[in-house]
Amino acid sequence: MKKSLILLCILSAQYILGQENYPRDAFRSPLDIPLILAGTFGELRSNHFHSGIDIKTRQRQGLPVYAIADGTVSRIKVSHWGYGKALYIAHPNGYTSVYAHLQKFSPEIEAYVKQTQYRNRSYEIEVFPEYGQLKVSKDSLVAYSGNTGGSSGPHLHFEIRSSLTEKPTNPLLYGLDVRDATNPTLEGLYAYPLSGDAVVNQSEDRVQLSLTRQADGSYLASEVIAIGTIGFGVAAYDRQDLAANQNGLYELEQKVNGRVTAAFDFDSFSFGETRLINTLIDYEYLSKYRRRIQRCFKWNGNDLSIYKQLENDGKLTVLPGMNYTVEITLKDLAGNSSRVVIPVEGRREIPLEKKEVLKTDHYISAGKPNNFDLGRARVFFPANTFYEDFYIDLKSNNDTVTIHNNSVPAHKNFTLTFDTQGYDEGFLKTAFIARLDERLRPDYMKTYKRGASFSTRTRSLGTFTLARDTVPPTIRPKNFKSKQWLTNYRYLSLLISDDLSGIASYEATLNGEWILMEYEPKNNTITYNFDDKILDKKQCDLKVVVTDNVGNSTTFTSSFFRS
Repeated sequence: MKKSLILLCILSAQYILGQENYPRDAFRSPLDIPLILAGTFGELRSNHFHSGIDIKTRQRQGLPVYAIADGTVSRIKVSHWGYGKALYIAHPNGYTSVYAHLQKFSPEIEAYVKQTQYRNRSYEIEVFPEYGQLKVSKDSLVAYSGNTGGSSGPHLHFEIRSSLTEKPTNPLLYGLDVRDATNPTLEGLYAYPLSGDAVVNQSEDRVQLSLTRQADGSYLASEVIAIGTIGFGVAAYDRQDLAANQNGLYELEQKVNGRVTAAFDFDSFSFGETRLINTLIDYEYLSKYRRRIQRCFKWNGNDLSIYKQLENDGKLTVLPGMNYTVEITLKDLAGNSSRVVIPVEGRREIPLEKKEVLKTDHYISAGKPNNFDLGRARVFFPANTFYEDFYIDLKSNNDTVTIHNNSVPAHKNFTLTFDTQGYDEGFLKTAFIARLDERLRPDYMKTYKRGASFSTRTRSLGTFTLARDTVPPTIRPKNFKSKQWLTNYRYLSLLISDDLSGIASYEATLNGEWILMEYEPKNNTITYNFDDKILDKKQCDLKVVVTDNVGNSTTFTSSFFRS
């Protein structure tokens, strides 16, 4: 970040930190269409909270995207995955707006990006323009909506962050108009025995509670007979009007006998804590049943900053002979809410369902580093790789090892190392560490080769093995044929793919000169725009080289004509 931008952030920090409310008239909408959301801020995603809102673009690409206020472009990032083509604009009031999954940028910004890509000879770039170099004004065109990066369909991912801390904040706090008169939906309610002596409805494990809809629209849960320390969790979602998307909750509040014992909302969070989503949700349940339960209590390792109020970590200690009324209210930012009432009676009952506890020869002390020898392989877990202590299941069979299963989340990367002594050199040249999926198909893991060892760093537990990829990538033209006249063509497109380890790099030249190919992994295409360069020859010689992750390479050559 440049010094002038840092100075701007410092000067504006007092404005941000001193205000009680977010400015509701400072920003316009980034699109000139009614805002219909496919995703909300704080929504529960895989290993992270959603840091913005996803705005529907009528299932189309190419809608004009506008600057929400005066500012200067502070960052541009173009990548194959993640945000794809993303634009960051710093505003004088101390906020930065972010526009992602873009199709392309406005002409001035696009020219700057292309110049950088050709200078770096790379499609993927990340640049931080000098402050004021690319100024924009409110309402000015800055980009066009798209479907680049990890997007699963055309939309605009939009964020508002603090320029000083880079913490994302809920864009709907700034007065953006989204129609919403729909209450959140409660899909499931669960009770958890938490202490060693706790029992809920004669179970030592989580139990799902039945729900009855009341005349006022609220829910009444079936009675809970419990003893010991317990907690509750909800499977729920929110919807805005005009869309069927099941989006995330904005706020949750839990009361016990009228007293608030837990409350959190999604006004803001930091990127550094986003992976702690795995302590808010019941990760084990998600791995088995594909449903996210949000805990109404704090669990081990949960250091999230989203809590507004917390008493006894949101847990309820149930005493014999006592009765409790628990109310959980789900809210959205528009003020719509849904409420469930849970009657709890303190009574000791003999548990009929025991909680299964896996015990193995290996134990993880979460706060300490852990190192295990698995014969052909070894695994090292740094301190605080996991959120809590547990018995870990480790198995080995020749060049295949199993490291527990996907029911336990890892917060940090751990290192898996295979001893490759004794393997044929020809095998090792194209070998890699693979994680086997549910159908035992190998997925490439980034493999570091040092002497007689292969290693990889990952957060994914499961089964790993050594695999080999001897088949080079494939390249074939998509919209042209060799020796064809392409005078009226706007672009040149090819299909590239690899059957196992995946594509590591690609490079193209035209008449011996490097050209920019835009790679779209979702449809395996690389595309060259004829507007990028003026061709001074009628016959054009194209050369494309594609290399996979173990070094297999394919070269494609072709000629075409253009006048």
